[in-house]
Amino acid sequence: MKRSQVNREIRWARELLAKHGMRLPDMAYWTPEEWKKRESELETARRLMLGWDITDFGSGDFSRLGAVLYTIRNGLMNDPGVGVPYCEKLILMREGQRLPDHYHVFKTEDIICRAGGPIAVRLWNTDCEGRATDEDVRVFTDGIARTLKAGETLFVTQGNSVTLTPRIAHIFGPAPGSGDCVIGEVSKVNDDRTDNYFLEETARFPAIEEDEPAVAPLCGEI
Repeated sequence: MKRSQVNREIRWARELLAKHGMRLPDMAYWTPEEWKKRESELETARRLMLGWDITDFGSGDFSRLGAVLYTIRNGLMNDPGVGVPYCEKLILMREGQRLPDHYHVFKTEDIICRAGGPIAVRLWNTDCEGRATDEDVRVFTDGIARTLKAGETLFVTQGNSVTLTPRIAHIFGPAPGSGDCVIGEVSKVNDDRTDNYFLEETARFPAIEEDEPAVAPLCGEI
């Protein structure tokens, strides 16, 4: 991805959140100069990978496979004394975008439709080798048990959520006709480097081509 595209998506995300009366932590709005001035304060934020995360998952087609993510709170899987024992993110997506097919081994997560929507969520169980199966999938939607066919689409409307437990593979994004969507994620501690298992070829953190100065650093650049 080009830095100009990353910058454009950060500006778009800020505007979308403002439209819905939502605001991120102050650091999400710092200028590059402010980041540099406060570098000595950011060791914990750096370790927790807090902040902006814009990715096309190596697809080269952000309009199809991609998202703007912001990690607000997090902890460390191997050091419970750092951060908090849970993770909170916002995932901002345009209609037509989706996340790649993936699952987690450690993390249980709630996927919440915060604004816009509905979110279209497709689900599969996976076997011990990480392959999708044709078994029915049992999930909870805000405490209510649901049983879905493998690959069936669940529509999560505004204010509602679905709980995804380890090894449930999932694809999600705004449903057709829904427009831009703000998706919340609340989960166990998150480690995007080690606990994402993809069922399609991806690159979780794409290389950035520096074609203009950054509006703000990404989480791996703090």
